[in-house]
Amino acid sequence: MARPDKAAAVAELTDKFRSSNAAVLTEYRGLTVAQLKTLRRSLGENAQYAVVKNTLTKIAAKEAGITLEDQLFAGPTAVAFVTGDPVESAKGLRDFAKENPNLVIKGGVLDGKALSADEIKKLADLESREVLLAKLAGAMKAKQSQTAALFQALPSKLVRTVDALRAKQAEQGGAE
Repeated sequence: MARPDKAAAVAELTDKFRSSNAAVLTEYRGLTVAQLKTLRRSLGENAQYAVVKNTLTKIAAKEAGITLEDQLFAGPTAVAFVTGDPVESAKGLRDFAKENPNLVIKGGVLDGKALSADEIKKLADLESREVLLAKLAGAMKAKQSQTAALFQALPSKLVRTVDALRAKQAEQGGAE
């Protein structure tokens, strides 16, 4: 690997692996240039889809501290480097693969942990980060509202009880 162009390619791939939240390896054999362009658009703004050389990618992954199985580097390989929400890109890949069976998701890596193709499909089934955060915020707000209602109910119940006792005493006092 003494050639400077290969060394530069490995350095670039290593930087992409290090700066990405996730990377998904795919086989693109049989896809046209137009289909690859559509795929790149479907991945979203926070993903970069690049056709790579297997040997250089394997070396770059190792240099980035990522361990990937050798079987992922069989056949023509392209990598989706995800810098944003990995769920959005995983959904884009899954949906594109449904329409175009020539795209095969081989596996990948998420935050340094290797993922199988099935795990990436499970990741695609998750809701986006924004939706999950909105649900969490809604649940927290509901719990706060319930707590506030509980704390408000105790004094008002006490006041009603005291008023009922006062009214009962007034009845008993007036009856005597």
